[in-house]
Amino acid sequence: MIKAAFCDDDDTVLKELQSLLEEYRRERDYRIDAKVYHSPLDLLNEMEKGTRFDILFLDILMPGVDGIQTASEIRKFDNNIKIIFLTSSVEFAVQSYEVKAYYYQLKPIEKGSFYHLLDSMLEQMEKEHGSSIVLRCKTGIARIALKQLEYCEVIHRTLLIHLTDGTLYECSGSMDKLGRQLMPYGTFIRPHRSYLVNLEYIKNLSYRTITMSSLVEIPIPRGKYNEIKSAFLKNAFEDGQVTL
Repeated sequence: MIKAAFCDDDDTVLKELQSLLEEYRRERDYRIDAKVYHSPLDLLNEMEKGTRFDILFLDILMPGVDGIQTASEIRKFDNNIKIIFLTSSVEFAVQSYEVKAYYYQLKPIEKGSFYHLLDSMLEQMEKEHGSSIVLRCKTGIARIALKQLEYCEVIHRTLLIHLTDGTLYECSGSMDKLGRQLMPYGTFIRPHRSYLVNLEYIKNLSYRTITMSSLVEIPIPRGKYNEIKSAFLKNAFEDGQVTL
């Protein structure tokens, strides 16, 4: 079931959103649970305690902590939530992209645009869930999109999951098990017993090291270079990244 949240200091807007969502659920026969917040501080307080949402409709102009500030705080511990800013002006459009907003919705919200937005988001989420893994981390259960996973390493029995945006997850489990989860997707290799890397984010190969997009260097054990090079080139040719 999809979990959504509405946060706006205007009770009229919240009632409109609830009404639109109820119609959408009924007409699309889609299960979406929604929670309402009149204050961004109440929303942040609950999310910091571990509550997670898939979708957030967030008003920008609110007294005290505004929507942009709220989204910035949320992005410190949740990079997956789809944030839709609600506003009556395009004044904050640039800032909305800085906090990775999914959409910038002008008020008043019409039924057609609301339906189109939800259809688009749910379709994208279904695609993302089809190419993601779920891991138990220190911050709770995290769904990690594989397209965002740069590399993984294990240190003292702790799995460190490094994402392309710099996010780091500390998870429990074994590298062997994680490898079995990732290998079927075809873009991951295990060049070293302590590392798993995404072939898509290899920047450079030498006989001794793999340099990732983040410029992190991963050691290559003796005798493994040719195997890694073959996997890297095979992936690059298949993706059309290499031309001769």
